Amino acid sequence: MVYTLGQLLNRLTFRQLQVFQVVFQKLSYSKAAAELGLTQPAVSAQMKQLEAALGQPMFDYVGKQLYVTPAGAQLERVVREIFSDLETLQMDLYQLEGQLRGELRICVVSSAEIILPYLLKGFLQKYPQVDARLTVLNRTNATERLLQNQDDIAVTGIVPDTRLLNRQPFFDNLLVPVVKADHPLLTLKNITPQIFFDAGFLQRETGSGSRGAIENFCKDQRIKLKPVMELGSNESIKHGVLAGLGVSLLPLVNVITELRAGSLIMPTIKGFPLKRSWCAVYPSSKQPTPVMQAFLDHLREEGDRTLSAQFAYD
Repeated sequence: MVYTLGQLLNRLTFRQLQVFQVVFQKLSYSKAAAELGLTQPAVSAQMKQLEAALGQPMFDYVGKQLYVTPAGAQLERVVREIFSDLETLQMDLYQLEGQLRGELRICVVSSAEIILPYLLKGFLQKYPQVDARLTVLNRTNATERLLQNQDDIAVTGIVPDTRLLNRQPFFDNLLVPVVKADHPLLTLKNITPQIFFDAGFLQRETGSGSRGAIENFCKDQRIKLKPVMELGSNESIKHGVLAGLGVSLLPLVNVITELRAGSLIMPTIKGFPLKRSWCAVYPSSKQPTPVMQAFLDHLREEGDRTLSAQFAYD
């Protein structure tokens, strides 16, 4: 049976949509029940009512695994937009009262997780009623989450060349060469980029922004890049260099402590550091919420000063 819009509105509730969204995220009735503070039969009842109202199943069981149906995938996109609009409405109403309240969902590439706490500190001191949530991912996954409206802002060093995203640069991101303090390369008077990359280069995984920047540099300079090992984070690469596994190019902010202490050395090599910018990125189709706009303003006005004071290195 197909209902009119008025009949559908009479049969659907926000609670049903909320339960559906959590089941969609968890792909489990029991996990959704635990998150929502409900019993599993209560979650099942809400889902049955929702499916009866829409006339189609939202999920299928295959064995013991829950799978999303095409109807469920379409409903999730609509529900995500509805809840996002309601959240924006709530922020707008608070703003009419002279308050800035609401949630700020930020996803950051792994190399940026070091700088975000310093940026958030000043912002949250100014707006203590904002609830900030931070997710750390690689660049590819961060972009996907952003375009799916799972996050408000992504902080990354490389922004895909697409009109779907707006970008706001706020701080220089320098990829610098680093070697262990007793590395044999340091005895050479002239270290060329090729000599450096041939000294046992440690690289990030596919999808990493820094890996993409390094590969583009090598392609432009016709440098042969033959990494000896692939590691899944800047932190693991840094410790690989410290352990003597090889050399690497890492964001300055990730190695500033070791450079100051002298356990890592930044050799002088023509063409380095590679300079990029940290950017705040958000969908071009999305009107920034009051909380988003306040954070973007904070990055533009305070980002460079705050991070320069924390991560300066001569």
